[in-house]
Amino acid sequence: MSDMAQKAEALIERMKKDRGYIYPEWEFAARANPDFVEAYNNLYRLALGDGAALSAKTREFIAIGILAYRGEVAAIKTHILRALRLGATRQEILEAVETSLVPGGAPTYFHGLQAIVQAFAEAEDSGTESR
Repeated sequence: MSDMAQKAEALIERMKKDRGYIYPEWEFAARANPDFVEAYNNLYRLALGDGAALSAKTREFIAIGILAYRGEVAAIKTHILRALRLGATRQEILEAVETSLVPGGAPTYFHGLQAIVQAFAEAEDSGTESR
């Protein structure tokens, strides 16, 4: 295995560990240009990890609201599942989505609800901690 391939595989494993998931598109990109994706992953860890004032869980709530506004149901679901792994409760997630209603409108709220239904079902099926 080449050095680039080894670097890519190590990066993919780190990304899975950091997020708890990885999209196939990121695996492809990591194998094609691991240096670029590593830079992105470092930014991801800084933006969605624990900060000086905000926990990773709180930052996930913000990401969920923004993704709901954008209508990205699959991405919302992924971030809900990560929030659950970080200790978020079902009520906290619901309230994060409810918060998006006024600034984002009814479609934003509905996208969030779609993702909640999918994520909670997946969490129950996989045994992911959720309350």
